[in-house]
Amino acid sequence: MMKGPIKRIAIFGTESTGKTALAQKLATHFGEPWSAEFVREFWEMHAGKITADDLGTIALGQMANEDRAVAKARRTVFFDTEMLTCVLWDDLLFPGKCPAWVREEAKGRSSEIALYLLCDTDVPFTPDPQRCYPDDAGRAMCRRLWRETLESRALPFADIRGDWVERERRAIAAVENVLARGVAR
Repeated sequence: MMKGPIKRIAIFGTESTGKTALAQKLATHFGEPWSAEFVREFWEMHAGKITADDLGTIALGQMANEDRAVAKARRTVFFDTEMLTCVLWDDLLFPGKCPAWVREEAKGRSSEIALYLLCDTDVPFTPDPQRCYPDDAGRAMCRRLWRETLESRALPFADIRGDWVERERRAIAAVENVLARGVAR
């Protein structure tokens, strides 16, 4: 039996908005795979040292994680992060250093995403050595940047906000809506 088009769902948003936990919960709820954020693994392998020269390697690792998860999917797959997020962080942390091919890959892959779940910053910030913008101003700037990225590209998204239970409820409803439509991107 041949499987139909896989609906790719990207959990999208700035740091400390519950993306990983949400990706795992959605994968469990729907019985489908999820792909982890590669940069976290890269960070740990390199003792927290990332330079502009690493941006291409990080992108390749992210794409490989996504592709492995897609290969395991039956109907849908969940991305803890994706290539547009890689580009956003490249630009924030290494201005002018994001490789052109990474931008192109992000553009192409984003067109395959059936839905972005845009996680709001309305939950408490959880400190982590990898996080960069713990203050209210930094979180607001990132929130605005992530939303503008989706809006400027006219990408489909659903707002995910509220407490953890409400976020999960909203995300499940949004994914169920995409699956019910049967429309693949």
